[in-house]
Amino acid sequence: MDSLIVLDARFEEHIEHDLLGTIPVGTLSTEYYWLNRWYNIFRFRDADLNLMRFYCNINMPPRFDGESLTYVDLDIDVLVEPDLSYRVLDLEDFEHNARHYNYPPNVKHEARRAVDELVGMIQTRAFPFNVS
Repeated sequence: MDSLIVLDARFEEHIEHDLLGTIPVGTLSTEYYWLNRWYNIFRFRDADLNLMRFYCNINMPPRFDGESLTYVDLDIDVLVEPDLSYRVLDLEDFEHNARHYNYPPNVKHEARRAVDELVGMIQTRAFPFNVS
């Protein structure tokens, strides 16, 4: 089963982010967490609900205990612009940490597979990238 948790939040203050730049007050973040997938997706929209971008994290499948959602971030990110062009980021950080922390082969395999799956979703405009 493909359990999905969707969370919405509005930014109450300006945030400076190294990859996303300024996230202004009123920005809406819709966060998608699948309990059996190795990634999550954040969709950022401005106060008028116009798409700003997507930010995707490669992570181990999250756990939800009914109150708290937790996951282990594996460093790789995918930044997706409104025109659905994208960049895969932080592969070097992932490789460094995989060596340093001796990630098991299945973790390395699933992380790479998750990147491929996300790229496929972006290219085919699959949910939640099916925006106009």
